[in-house]
Amino acid sequence: MTRSGQAVACQADAASTPRRLVTAVALAAGLGAWLLIAGHLAAAAQPLPAALGDWEFWRLVDDLSEPDGSFDSDNLLSNETAFQYVIPRLKSLVKPGGAYVGVGPEQNFTYILALQPSIAFIPDIRRGNLQEHLMYKALIEMAADRAEFLSRLFSRKRPAGLGPETTVDLLMSAYERAQPSQELYQQNLQAVKNWLTTHHGFSLHPDDLPGIEYVYSRFYASGPSLSYNSSRAQRQRYPTYSELQRETDGEGQSRGYLASEANFRTLKTFEENNLLVPIVGDFAGPSALRAVGTYLKDHGATVTAFYTSNVENYLFQDGSWTQFAKNVAALPLDSSSTFIRACFDRCPSVPGSRSTTLLDSMTGLLKDFGNGRIRTYFDVLAHTR
Repeated sequence: MTRSGQAVACQADAASTPRRLVTAVALAAGLGAWLLIAGHLAAAAQPLPAALGDWEFWRLVDDLSEPDGSFDSDNLLSNETAFQYVIPRLKSLVKPGGAYVGVGPEQNFTYILALQPSIAFIPDIRRGNLQEHLMYKALIEMAADRAEFLSRLFSRKRPAGLGPETTVDLLMSAYERAQPSQELYQQNLQAVKNWLTTHHGFSLHPDDLPGIEYVYSRFYASGPSLSYNSSRAQRQRYPTYSELQRETDGEGQSRGYLASEANFRTLKTFEENNLLVPIVGDFAGPSALRAVGTYLKDHGATVTAFYTSNVENYLFQDGSWTQFAKNVAALPLDSSSTFIRACFDRCPSVPGSRSTTLLDSMTGLLKDFGNGRIRTYFDVLAHTR
Protein backbone atom coordinates (compact mmCIF):
# COMPACT_ATOMS: atom_id res chain seq x y z
CA MET A 1 0.00 0.00 0.00
CA THR A 2 1.29 3.54 -0.88
CA ARG A 3 1.79 6.21 1.76
CA SER A 4 -1.17 8.09 0.33
CA GLY A 5 -3.21 4.93 0.55
CA GLN A 6 -2.14 4.50 4.15
CA ALA A 7 -3.23 8.07 4.88
CA VAL A 8 -6.62 7.43 3.35
CA ALA A 9 -6.91 4.22 5.38
CA CYS A 10 -6.01 6.06 8.57
CA GLN A 11 -8.61 8.71 7.82
CA ALA A 12 -11.17 6.00 7.18
CA ASP A 13 -10.26 4.30 10.46
CA ALA A 14 -10.62 7.57 12.31
CA ALA A 15 -13.95 8.24 10.69
CA SER A 16 -15.23 4.76 11.50
CA THR A 17 -14.13 4.75 15.15
CA PRO A 18 -17.50 5.88 16.53
CA ARG A 19 -19.23 3.29 14.36
CA ARG A 20 -16.85 0.58 15.60
CA LEU A 21 -17.46 1.66 19.16
CA VAL A 22 -21.19 1.36 18.64
CA THR A 23 -20.68 -2.05 17.03
CA ALA A 24 -18.48 -3.22 19.91
CA VAL A 25 -21.06 -2.07 22.43
CA ALA A 26 -23.77 -3.87 20.47
CA LEU A 27 -21.68 -7.03 20.31
CA ALA A 28 -20.96 -6.83 24.02
CA ALA A 29 -24.65 -6.37 24.72
CA GLY A 30 -25.47 -9.29 22.44
CA LEU A 31 -22.87 -11.45 24.13
CA GLY A 32 -24.26 -10.48 27.50
CA ALA A 33 -27.76 -11.40 26.36
CA TRP A 34 -26.47 -14.72 24.97
CA LEU A 35 -24.71 -15.50 28.24
CA LEU A 36 -27.90 -14.64 30.10
CA ILE A 37 -29.89 -16.99 27.86
CA ALA A 38 -27.24 -19.71 28.14
CA GLY A 39 -27.23 -19.34 31.89
CA HIS A 40 -31.01 -19.60 31.93
CA LEU A 41 -30.91 -22.72 29.76
CA ALA A 42 -28.23 -24.26 31.97
CA ALA A 43 -30.32 -23.48 35.03
CA ALA A 44 -33.39 -24.92 33.31
CA ALA A 45 -31.59 -28.18 32.49
CA GLN A 46 -32.40 -30.69 35.20
CA PRO A 47 -29.41 -32.67 36.52
CA LEU A 48 -29.46 -36.44 36.27
CA PRO A 49 -31.79 -37.80 38.96
CA ALA A 50 -30.40 -39.71 41.93
CA ALA A 51 -33.13 -42.27 41.23
CA LEU A 52 -35.81 -42.87 38.62
CA GLY A 53 -39.38 -43.65 39.54
CA ASP A 54 -40.83 -46.85 38.11
CA TRP A 55 -43.00 -44.96 35.65
CA GLU A 56 -40.13 -42.81 34.44
CA PHE A 57 -37.82 -45.82 34.12
CA TRP A 58 -40.29 -47.72 31.97
CA ARG A 59 -41.08 -44.62 29.92
CA LEU A 60 -37.36 -44.39 29.04
CA VAL A 61 -37.22 -48.11 28.21
CA ASP A 62 -40.21 -47.74 25.88
CA ASP A 63 -39.56 -44.31 24.38
CA LEU A 64 -35.87 -44.82 23.65
CA SER A 65 -36.22 -48.32 22.19
CA GLU A 66 -36.32 -49.29 18.53
CA PRO A 67 -38.13 -52.37 17.14
CA ASP A 68 -36.67 -55.75 18.04
CA GLY A 69 -33.77 -56.93 15.90
CA SER A 70 -31.82 -60.16 15.55
CA PHE A 71 -28.33 -61.53 16.09
CA ASP A 72 -26.87 -64.99 15.58
CA SER A 73 -26.54 -65.66 19.30
CA ASP A 74 -28.67 -65.45 22.43
CA ASN A 75 -25.63 -63.77 23.97
CA LEU A 76 -26.77 -64.64 27.48
CA LEU A 77 -23.21 -64.43 28.76
CA SER A 78 -20.03 -62.63 27.81
CA ASN A 79 -17.39 -64.59 25.88
CA GLU A 80 -14.63 -62.10 26.76
CA THR A 81 -12.03 -63.16 29.29
CA ALA A 82 -9.51 -60.67 30.69
CA PHE A 83 -12.03 -57.87 30.08
CA GLN A 84 -11.13 -56.45 33.49
CA TYR A 85 -7.50 -55.84 32.48
CA VAL A 86 -8.21 -52.32 31.22
CA ILE A 87 -10.01 -51.19 34.37
CA PRO A 88 -7.00 -49.73 36.22
CA ARG A 89 -6.13 -47.57 33.20
CA LEU A 90 -9.78 -46.86 32.45
CA LYS A 91 -10.30 -45.46 35.95
CA SER A 92 -7.43 -43.03 35.36
CA LEU A 93 -9.06 -41.78 32.15
CA VAL A 94 -12.74 -41.64 33.05
CA LYS A 95 -14.17 -39.53 35.83
CA PRO A 96 -17.08 -40.74 37.99
CA GLY A 97 -20.56 -39.43 37.26
CA GLY A 98 -22.06 -38.80 33.86
CA ALA A 99 -23.44 -41.66 31.79
CA TYR A 100 -22.23 -45.10 30.86
CA VAL A 101 -23.42 -46.78 27.64
CA GLY A 102 -22.76 -50.45 26.96
CA VAL A 103 -23.97 -53.42 24.96
CA GLY A 104 -24.70 -56.97 26.08
CA PRO A 105 -25.35 -58.70 29.40
CA GLU A 106 -23.48 -58.99 32.70
CA GLN A 107 -20.03 -57.62 31.80
CA ASN A 108 -21.59 -54.16 31.96
CA PHE A 109 -22.07 -54.60 35.71
CA THR A 110 -18.31 -54.77 36.23
CA TYR A 111 -17.63 -51.63 34.20
CA ILE A 112 -20.44 -49.76 35.94
CA LEU A 113 -19.01 -50.63 39.35
CA ALA A 114 -15.53 -49.52 38.30
CA LEU A 115 -16.56 -46.24 36.64
CA GLN A 116 -19.35 -45.15 39.01
CA PRO A 117 -21.63 -43.43 36.48
CA SER A 118 -24.77 -41.59 37.54
CA ILE A 119 -26.85 -43.54 35.02
CA ALA A 120 -26.30 -46.39 32.55
CA PHE A 121 -28.02 -47.16 29.26
CA ILE A 122 -27.69 -50.66 27.79
CA PRO A 123 -28.68 -50.61 24.09
CA ASP A 124 -28.75 -53.95 22.28
CA ILE A 125 -30.28 -54.87 18.95
CA ARG A 126 -32.18 -57.78 20.56
CA ARG A 127 -35.09 -57.36 22.95
CA GLY A 128 -33.84 -60.60 24.47
CA ASN A 129 -30.99 -58.65 26.04
CA LEU A 130 -33.48 -56.20 27.56
CA GLN A 131 -35.44 -59.16 28.92
CA GLU A 132 -32.29 -60.66 30.42
CA HIS A 133 -31.51 -57.38 32.16
CA LEU A 134 -35.05 -57.28 33.55
CA MET A 135 -34.48 -60.78 34.93
CA TYR A 136 -31.19 -59.68 36.48
CA LYS A 137 -32.83 -56.56 37.89
CA ALA A 138 -35.49 -58.57 39.70
CA LEU A 139 -33.09 -61.20 41.04
CA ILE A 140 -30.53 -58.64 42.23
CA GLU A 141 -33.15 -56.49 43.92
CA MET A 142 -34.84 -59.44 45.66
CA ALA A 143 -31.59 -60.92 46.97
CA ALA A 144 -30.20 -59.91 50.36
CA ASP A 145 -26.65 -60.94 49.44
CA ARG A 146 -24.50 -62.65 46.80
CA ALA A 147 -25.28 -66.16 47.96
CA GLU A 148 -29.02 -65.59 47.81
CA PHE A 149 -28.68 -64.01 44.37
CA LEU A 150 -26.89 -67.08 43.01
CA SER A 151 -29.43 -69.36 44.66
CA ARG A 152 -32.18 -67.52 42.83
CA LEU A 153 -30.26 -67.21 39.56
CA PHE A 154 -29.52 -70.92 39.25
CA SER A 155 -32.51 -72.29 41.26
CA ARG A 156 -30.24 -74.18 43.62
CA LYS A 157 -30.56 -74.40 47.38
CA ARG A 158 -28.15 -72.09 49.16
CA PRO A 159 -25.15 -74.11 50.40
CA ALA A 160 -24.29 -73.84 54.08
CA GLY A 161 -21.42 -71.70 55.30
CA LEU A 162 -21.57 -68.90 52.74
CA GLY A 163 -21.20 -65.47 54.28
CA PRO A 164 -20.05 -61.89 53.65
CA GLU A 165 -16.37 -62.83 53.65
CA THR A 166 -16.67 -65.81 51.31
CA THR A 167 -14.41 -65.35 48.31
CA VAL A 168 -15.90 -65.40 44.84
CA ASP A 169 -13.90 -68.56 44.10
CA LEU A 170 -15.44 -70.42 47.06
CA LEU A 171 -18.85 -68.98 46.24
CA MET A 172 -18.74 -70.33 42.69
CA SER A 173 -17.30 -73.67 43.83
CA ALA A 174 -20.19 -74.12 46.23
CA TYR A 175 -22.80 -73.53 43.52
CA GLU A 176 -20.97 -75.73 41.03
CA ARG A 177 -21.63 -78.60 43.45
CA ALA A 178 -25.25 -77.63 44.22
CA GLN A 179 -28.07 -79.44 42.45
CA PRO A 180 -30.84 -77.66 40.51
CA SER A 181 -34.37 -77.69 41.94
CA GLN A 182 -37.43 -77.64 39.70
CA GLU A 183 -39.48 -76.45 42.67
CA LEU A 184 -37.16 -73.50 43.30
CA TYR A 185 -37.15 -72.73 39.58
CA GLN A 186 -40.94 -72.40 39.46
CA GLN A 187 -41.06 -70.36 42.67
CA ASN A 188 -38.29 -68.02 41.56
CA LEU A 189 -39.70 -67.57 38.07
CA GLN A 190 -43.06 -66.52 39.50
CA ALA A 191 -41.30 -64.22 41.96
CA VAL A 192 -39.44 -62.52 39.08
CA LYS A 193 -42.67 -62.00 37.15
CA ASN A 194 -44.44 -60.60 40.22
CA TRP A 195 -41.52 -58.32 41.06
CA LEU A 196 -41.54 -56.72 37.64
CA THR A 197 -45.29 -56.48 37.10
CA THR A 198 -46.59 -55.90 40.64
CA HIS A 199 -43.75 -54.50 42.72
CA HIS A 200 -42.54 -52.18 39.94
CA GLY A 201 -45.73 -52.12 37.88
CA PHE A 202 -43.89 -52.19 34.53
CA SER A 203 -46.14 -52.40 31.46
CA LEU A 204 -44.22 -55.28 29.90
CA HIS A 205 -44.66 -56.08 26.23
CA PRO A 206 -46.57 -59.29 25.40
CA ASP A 207 -43.38 -61.19 24.60
CA ASP A 208 -41.39 -60.00 27.62
CA LEU A 209 -42.54 -62.57 30.18
CA PRO A 210 -42.04 -65.51 27.76
CA GLY A 211 -38.64 -64.03 26.86
CA ILE A 212 -37.65 -63.74 30.51
CA GLU A 213 -38.78 -67.31 31.12
CA TYR A 214 -36.62 -68.52 28.23
CA VAL A 215 -33.54 -66.74 29.58
CA TYR A 216 -34.18 -67.94 33.12
CA SER A 217 -34.65 -71.54 31.96
CA ARG A 218 -31.16 -71.46 30.43
CA PHE A 219 -29.59 -70.36 33.70
CA TYR A 220 -31.55 -73.06 35.52
CA ALA A 221 -30.54 -75.80 33.09
CA SER A 222 -26.83 -74.96 32.87
CA GLY A 223 -26.14 -73.38 36.24
CA PRO A 224 -22.65 -71.94 36.76
CA SER A 225 -21.42 -73.83 33.67
CA LEU A 226 -23.54 -71.64 31.37
CA SER A 227 -21.46 -70.25 28.49
CA TYR A 228 -21.88 -68.19 25.35
CA ASN A 229 -23.11 -69.98 22.25
CA SER A 230 -23.70 -69.03 18.66
CA SER A 231 -25.73 -70.38 15.77
CA ARG A 232 -22.54 -70.35 13.75
CA ALA A 233 -20.17 -73.31 13.93
CA GLN A 234 -18.29 -73.16 17.22
CA ARG A 235 -14.67 -74.21 17.13
CA GLN A 236 -13.82 -72.51 20.39
CA ARG A 237 -14.64 -73.36 23.97
CA TYR A 238 -16.13 -70.29 25.63
CA PRO A 239 -15.69 -69.33 29.29
CA THR A 240 -18.38 -70.33 31.76
CA TYR A 241 -20.25 -68.06 34.15
CA SER A 242 -18.07 -69.36 36.99
CA GLU A 243 -14.86 -68.71 35.10
CA LEU A 244 -15.86 -65.16 34.21
CA GLN A 245 -16.71 -64.41 37.85
CA ARG A 246 -13.22 -65.57 38.85
CA GLU A 247 -11.49 -63.17 36.44
CA THR A 248 -9.25 -60.39 37.77
CA ASP A 249 -7.85 -57.12 36.44
CA GLY A 250 -4.40 -58.58 35.81
CA GLU A 251 -3.10 -56.96 38.98
CA GLY A 252 -4.63 -59.49 41.31
CA GLN A 253 -7.84 -57.61 42.06
CA SER A 254 -11.23 -59.12 41.26
CA ARG A 255 -13.60 -56.34 40.22
CA GLY A 256 -16.70 -58.35 39.31
CA TYR A 257 -20.09 -57.71 40.83
CA LEU A 258 -19.80 -60.89 42.89
CA ALA A 259 -16.23 -60.25 44.00
CA SER A 260 -17.41 -58.83 47.32
CA GLU A 261 -20.55 -58.03 49.25
CA ALA A 262 -19.71 -54.33 48.87
CA ASN A 263 -19.70 -54.65 45.08
CA PHE A 264 -22.98 -56.53 45.08
CA ARG A 265 -24.64 -53.99 47.40
CA THR A 266 -23.50 -51.14 45.16
CA LEU A 267 -24.99 -52.81 42.10
CA LYS A 268 -28.16 -53.67 44.05
CA THR A 269 -28.63 -50.00 45.00
CA PHE A 270 -28.01 -48.92 41.40
CA GLU A 271 -30.71 -51.35 40.22
CA GLU A 272 -33.13 -50.40 43.00
CA ASN A 273 -32.79 -46.77 41.96
CA ASN A 274 -33.73 -47.77 38.38
CA LEU A 275 -30.48 -46.29 37.05
CA LEU A 276 -29.59 -49.17 34.73
CA VAL A 277 -31.88 -48.64 31.73
CA PRO A 278 -31.91 -51.43 29.11
CA ILE A 279 -33.24 -50.47 25.70
CA VAL A 280 -33.61 -52.09 22.28
CA GLY A 281 -31.37 -50.30 19.85
CA ASP A 282 -29.20 -50.93 16.81
CA PHE A 283 -25.93 -48.98 17.12
CA ALA A 284 -26.52 -47.78 13.57
CA GLY A 285 -30.26 -47.45 14.01
CA PRO A 286 -32.36 -44.36 13.40
CA SER A 287 -33.25 -43.31 16.93
CA ALA A 288 -32.06 -45.20 20.02
CA LEU A 289 -28.56 -43.76 20.50
CA ARG A 290 -29.72 -40.31 19.41
CA ALA A 291 -32.58 -40.44 21.91
CA VAL A 292 -30.11 -41.35 24.65
CA GLY A 293 -28.03 -38.35 23.58
CA THR A 294 -31.04 -36.04 23.74
CA TYR A 295 -31.95 -37.25 27.23
CA LEU A 296 -28.40 -36.73 28.49
CA LYS A 297 -28.11 -33.27 26.92
CA ASP A 298 -31.40 -32.30 28.52
CA HIS A 299 -29.82 -33.22 31.86
CA GLY A 300 -26.45 -31.60 31.24
CA ALA A 301 -24.68 -34.98 31.32
CA THR A 302 -21.79 -36.43 29.33
CA VAL A 303 -21.11 -39.97 28.13
CA THR A 304 -18.01 -41.01 30.03
CA ALA A 305 -17.61 -44.50 28.55
CA PHE A 306 -19.17 -46.57 25.78
CA TYR A 307 -18.60 -50.32 25.82
CA THR A 308 -19.09 -51.58 22.26
CA SER A 309 -17.62 -55.10 22.58
CA ASN A 310 -16.90 -56.12 18.96
CA VAL A 311 -20.16 -54.80 17.51
CA GLU A 312 -18.31 -52.39 15.22
CA ASN A 313 -16.91 -55.36 13.30
CA TYR A 314 -20.47 -56.37 12.35
CA LEU A 315 -21.32 -52.76 11.45
CA PHE A 316 -18.45 -52.65 8.98
CA GLN A 317 -19.54 -55.98 7.54
CA ASP A 318 -23.01 -54.66 6.72
CA GLY A 319 -21.81 -51.19 5.71
CA SER A 320 -23.47 -49.29 8.54
CA TRP A 321 -20.50 -48.18 10.66
CA THR A 322 -20.63 -44.66 9.21
CA GLN A 323 -24.17 -44.25 10.53
CA PHE A 324 -22.98 -45.50 13.91
CA ALA A 325 -20.27 -42.82 13.92
CA LYS A 326 -22.90 -40.19 13.18
CA ASN A 327 -25.03 -41.50 16.04
CA VAL A 328 -22.06 -41.33 18.40
CA ALA A 329 -21.46 -37.74 17.27
CA ALA A 330 -24.97 -36.92 18.54
CA LEU A 331 -24.00 -37.98 22.07
CA PRO A 332 -22.70 -35.39 24.55
CA LEU A 333 -18.95 -36.09 24.82
CA ASP A 334 -15.79 -34.54 26.18
CA SER A 335 -12.08 -35.22 25.76
CA SER A 336 -12.15 -38.02 28.35
CA SER A 337 -15.07 -39.96 26.80
CA THR A 338 -13.75 -43.45 26.09
CA PHE A 339 -14.70 -46.41 23.91
CA ILE A 340 -14.19 -49.87 25.44
CA ARG A 341 -13.80 -52.49 22.69
CA ALA A 342 -13.22 -56.22 22.48
CA CYS A 343 -10.88 -57.50 19.79
CA PHE A 344 -11.00 -61.20 18.95
CA ASP A 345 -8.14 -63.10 17.30
CA ARG A 346 -6.77 -60.04 15.46
CA CYS A 347 -5.01 -58.38 18.39
CA PRO A 348 -2.26 -59.53 20.77
CA SER A 349 -4.14 -61.10 23.66
CA VAL A 350 -3.61 -62.05 27.26
CA PRO A 351 -2.23 -65.63 27.46
CA GLY A 352 -5.14 -68.05 27.58
CA SER A 353 -7.65 -65.51 26.22
CA ARG A 354 -9.03 -65.12 22.71
CA SER A 355 -9.89 -61.50 23.26
CA THR A 356 -8.15 -58.27 24.08
CA THR A 357 -9.89 -55.21 25.45
CA LEU A 358 -8.96 -51.88 23.87
CA LEU A 359 -9.58 -48.28 24.92
CA ASP A 360 -10.06 -45.40 22.52
CA SER A 361 -10.84 -41.68 22.65
CA MET A 362 -14.39 -41.17 21.37
CA THR A 363 -13.79 -37.58 20.29
CA GLY A 364 -10.45 -38.52 18.74
CA LEU A 365 -12.02 -41.25 16.65
CA LEU A 366 -14.80 -38.96 15.46
CA LYS A 367 -12.24 -36.31 14.48
CA ASP A 368 -10.23 -38.82 12.46
CA PHE A 369 -13.41 -40.18 10.91
CA GLY A 370 -14.32 -36.65 9.84
CA ASN A 371 -10.87 -36.30 8.28
CA GLY A 372 -11.33 -39.52 6.29
CA ARG A 373 -8.84 -41.58 8.31
CA ILE A 374 -11.30 -44.27 9.44
CA ARG A 375 -12.36 -46.51 6.57
CA THR A 376 -12.09 -50.08 7.85
CA TYR A 377 -12.46 -52.07 11.05
CA PHE A 378 -8.67 -52.35 11.15
CA ASP A 379 -8.46 -48.55 11.29
CA VAL A 380 -10.77 -48.63 14.30
CA LEU A 381 -8.73 -51.34 16.05
CA ALA A 382 -5.50 -49.42 15.41
CA HIS A 383 -7.03 -46.23 16.83
CA THR A 384 -6.31 -47.00 20.48
CA ARG A 385 -4.90 -45.13 23.42
